[in-house]
Amino acid sequence: MSEYILHQPYDFVRHNAEVAHVWAAYNAGQPVRAPITFSMNPRMIIQNPELNIWGYTWQDYFDNPDVRWTVDLTFQKWVRFNVLQDAEMGWPQQWNGIYVGYQNCDEAAWFGCPLYYPQGDMPFVQPILREEKGRLYDLTPPDPLGGPMLSRAIEHYEYLEEKRKTTDFEGIPVGPCSFFGATTDGPLTIACSLRDAGALAWDFYDDPQFVHDLLRFVTDATIQRIKAVMKRLGIPYPTQGWFFADDSIELLSTEMYIEFVLPYHKKLLAEFSLGGPNGIHLCGRVQHHLKLLQDELNIQTFDLGFPTDMSQARTELGENATLIGNIAPHLLKQGPEDAIRLAVQRLCESGVMRGGRFILHDGNNCAPETPIRHFAAMYEAGKTFGKYSGQ
Repeated sequence: MSEYILHQPYDFVRHNAEVAHVWAAYNAGQPVRAPITFSMNPRMIIQNPELNIWGYTWQDYFDNPDVRWTVDLTFQKWVRFNVLQDAEMGWPQQWNGIYVGYQNCDEAAWFGCPLYYPQGDMPFVQPILREEKGRLYDLTPPDPLGGPMLSRAIEHYEYLEEKRKTTDFEGIPVGPCSFFGATTDGPLTIACSLRDAGALAWDFYDDPQFVHDLLRFVTDATIQRIKAVMKRLGIPYPTQGWFFADDSIELLSTEMYIEFVLPYHKKLLAEFSLGGPNGIHLCGRVQHHLKLLQDELNIQTFDLGFPTDMSQARTELGENATLIGNIAPHLLKQGPEDAIRLAVQRLCESGVMRGGRFILHDGNNCAPETPIRHFAAMYEAGKTFGKYSGQ
């Protein structure tokens, strides 16, 4: 059953005023405490039988824009009335618009990877180059605004844009919609989806030229898609700083990253960044890359997963870097609350807060069926241990 702040009355007006103060102080460089936020997405609804009262599957969600409308807006409402964090809560003046994306499948599917829907789990893609990597040289770059996946996304986006003009949700209007393609999960991560991570790992040693050819193909096509989608959605580029991801670089040594992937990250930033400071999302064990990313790409915002030692990251990256993370999602789900509180205390007291550029966050992406009391436990612990001296 859907819960509402532990079944207790909650003063959203007071909460929102406090949140506004916390963020204003943080953005002014005089934080009163570390802001506290969570990453999550509509899987919190689809993969929670108590919340997914319709029994929708991921295929329903991907194929039917009306299902997406219902799930996404129900998810927004659930978050605003259940998940304590430093974000506006309660009824909004306008719901966020629907984003037509396909979880971590969309970019690889745009390149032609078939979707697979395992029962009771997240969808994923089937690699198209796993058995015959030579197929790469017969591939042509996808239409920047076409192909089965992006054509469907744009069709659903246009449908939802029309729907929101005449349909509200809970009596409240819905904002402008969007669709995937204006960002990237990263050249290496996409390459792993196309080739299969295990097979690509062997290629680094057995056929390094193929790895470069694949990464070049992926990067060049991705750049053209991002430009086309940004133009279609009216998003200006380049911007002073740009944010992207590439989780799969955790698989490489720093020497291999420099040789194989860094040139393609630089190519992306040359198109979309005016020099930075830039930002990156990295799950996994990426500690060995962080300083190099800062030095080579002017990355100053790091959204990091639970394996990263945030104290070490602060020491290596300095007090001006923004560090976001990194309470383990499995701890948030499993608890107990005392363990969550202790983890927050240890993180906040680790030195990561030096300089005032720290956002307390999950690390990274909360799991379905996480009890809302566990979100509350992390939030209250963050308010206690994330204060700056004198506050």
